[in-house]
Amino acid sequence: MKNLYFLLLFLTLGPTNPLWAQDKDDINQADITSGAIFDDKALLEGYTRKYTDASRDILLAMIADDSLGSYKCTAAVRVFKEKYANKVLSKEKPKILRILIRRLSRSDSPFVQVEIMHTLIVLDRYQYFESMVHALIQKMDHYNPVVSTMAYEDLLETTKGSLYSREARIVFETLRKTLFLSRNRLKNITTPNQNLRQKLDLLRWAIRILGTQELKRLPSEVINLL
Repeated sequence: MKNLYFLLLFLTLGPTNPLWAQDKDDINQADITSGAIFDDKALLEGYTRKYTDASRDILLAMIADDSLGSYKCTAAVRVFKEKYANKVLSKEKPKILRILIRRLSRSDSPFVQVEIMHTLIVLDRYQYFESMVHALIQKMDHYNPVVSTMAYEDLLETTKGSLYSREARIVFETLRKTLFLSRNRLKNITTPNQNLRQKLDLLRWAIRILGTQELKRLPSEVINLL
């Protein structure tokens, strides 16, 4: 677990390739003609549709392939997560987790990183919830809106229906620290932007589970926005 935290620190703080630079094998003539080459979301959705009928073993082989482009890898992880992650047997999990963690450690694509982070939670919620939720909340501040939206939607999916105080505490403490660091900027805000609204939505979810006494631990600038 200690090594995993160092990995997450590198992923969230380390440099990434420009998001407009795409892997060569992720671009084809159809993308150029349609204009999708300039649209990360369209590319990801296109590859996701393309791989939707792929078998579990094919998807895992794609994820393990170092030469696979980032959009294709992201789509492969997404299809695996949506179709197979909840059906993995306990004895199969260690091998699959190794494949995902290896790819997470080697990829500098925020798309791949976000998709794998959520998949790890789906596969082993107790072990990976804290570290991956912390990393996903940080990814919400990514300058690429597609990455930011992916992280937020994965967090919504992760917290949906959860009533566990342990999980609410992790979300609350991570957001509290993040918002404390930006409280000087928050005091001048009257209408939150989309990113801040999303964080406040997650914070409200945590407070509903933990209780309103937690409001005392938030900076006044945040309480005013809530």
